[in-house]
Amino acid sequence: MSSTQQESPPSSQRPLTKRSVVSCFIFKTDQTDGRARVALFRRSGKVRTYQHLLAPISGSVDKSDASPLAAAWRELQEETQLTQADLELLRHGKGYKFTDLSIGREWTIYPFAFRLLRDDAAVRLDWEHDEWGWHDPLQIGDDFSDGVPRLAESLRRVWFEMDIGAAAARLLDAGLARLQTDHQIGARQLADFALRLLRDVMLQIRCEGVDCERWWASVCAVAWHIWKNGRESMGAAIMAVLVRALEEVDGRLRSESTEESVQAWQNLAAEVLEKAVKLREGHTSGAVVAEAFASYLGKHFGPRLQTRQPITVLTLSESSTIALALQHVVANTGFALDLRILESRPLFEGVSLAASLTDKMLISQAALGGAGTEKETKESEEAHVSGSAKIDNHGGGGGGGTETTTETPDSWRRWDGSPKLSITLYSDAAAALAAAQGVDLVVIGADRISASGAVSNKTGSLPAILSARHVAGQRGGHQEVRVVVVSESDKIAPPDDPSEHVVEDNGGEQLRRAWAADFNSERVKGAAEQLSRFAVDGAVNGIKVSVSNIFFEWVPPELIDSYISERGVLCVEEIVDTSMALWESIDRIFGGL
Repeated sequence: MSSTQQESPPSSQRPLTKRSVVSCFIFKTDQTDGRARVALFRRSGKVRTYQHLLAPISGSVDKSDASPLAAAWRELQEETQLTQADLELLRHGKGYKFTDLSIGREWTIYPFAFRLLRDDAAVRLDWEHDEWGWHDPLQIGDDFSDGVPRLAESLRRVWFEMDIGAAAARLLDAGLARLQTDHQIGARQLADFALRLLRDVMLQIRCEGVDCERWWASVCAVAWHIWKNGRESMGAAIMAVLVRALEEVDGRLRSESTEESVQAWQNLAAEVLEKAVKLREGHTSGAVVAEAFASYLGKHFGPRLQTRQPITVLTLSESSTIALALQHVVANTGFALDLRILESRPLFEGVSLAASLTDKMLISQAALGGAGTEKETKESEEAHVSGSAKIDNHGGGGGGGTETTTETPDSWRRWDGSPKLSITLYSDAAAALAAAQGVDLVVIGADRISASGAVSNKTGSLPAILSARHVAGQRGGHQEVRVVVVSESDKIAPPDDPSEHVVEDNGGEQLRRAWAADFNSERVKGAAEQLSRFAVDGAVNGIKVSVSNIFFEWVPPELIDSYISERGVLCVEEIVDTSMALWESIDRIFGGL
């Protein structure tokens, strides 16, 4: 070294280079003993850091990556040649940071777990690794000396079996699977199930060999996984319910627990969670939302009570909160509803909504004891009237449609003989036709309400709103169309990075099943079979065909007029305040994980 050169400062004094990376753990089930194995890869001497140590597949999150998950898929393909046809995303772990002064790095780690769907031969290494093999994840602890720094920490964030024990892990894994695959129930019901799942898993978490704080951290980690690895696209309601319950548990533990034992903490937590479950079972916020919706109609459409003109409502999908609100309006006000419902493919929730409403009306009719006089019907109409239902099907298949009518006895009609509830079903593609005669209200639910007031709801919501607004514009603005979100306030989400929002794509099979149905032509069924080859084999002879089945889309706040909840009509400022309060609660519960 020349006398003019200065010696480099020690590594502990160098400025830290901040780097965000993904850690991708690949798992399979060992056929000999039925236990999980995790793949670890020996880093080569050509990489910049941690040469010759065992690690998961890892790499930087680049600016061009849409999200850490997108970076994970990219790194997997680059370093192993594995694609989404070869791997299944199991879960992701909570990100964390650590500093390695020896190399001047501050790492932000995003852990992911994947299941290998092929045999081992599908894994083809590039220059970044020399070899790889399968390992027992339970044998990789903090003292595992042959791995990269914080290997065990990253692993346990996706493989919760290491911290909570086998029994609790099996219960949690089964519960997550149900949350991910149950498309028959809405967000509120998913939240109810999530709370029961937390209670049940908490009772199974391993107590031996851990102190109270470590046990409580495991409980909070379980709640985090239920929120993030259940059905995150519908996770706002799940998160709100779990965080409220955990704040109550934490407060009780800190103020009431006099015995510093894990068993005492578990008993008190079980008591609080059981009470929360019971409260949810008797919860009546849906009825309060329904009353708020009826009040909203009274404020904006009061003259319709005198003119007897129905309120025309366009909606889609099946929200239990919206169903209850519509039922309440028909049964307990003098308003008549002309309800137009999009069938909501691929699972046809709109069809289910129509059937549910007619069933409930018929049950209400039977419960109230049948016919009354015309005078009695007229006098009670504005106070308590249940409705008959007329159902038409339009736009199914081709341009025309078939028509069926279901009517209740005459006493369940309005006093002038017209139905209180008229339901018309339309195909999703006929959204513009549904609005062609003009609609008064577009009513949508919410699976998530962002801090800005944007709403994530079933795909098809945005075209329905735009169609209704377009028709109103074509009519010269003489008929105002109001867009209303009807939802419990639990759907309000904390502020977050839009890049981290999960896009739920449920794959093409749900759509292909409809194409392959027996009533279709041989041409369509043959096409469905041909396109299925691409789903199994990926690209065929240089041709790639994929089927998008994204369940939810965003409606921007500028297209929404009102948010109706159990707290009444919310403004965007109230949504912002609620969102920020949620963020503070989330940070208190999960911030230390």
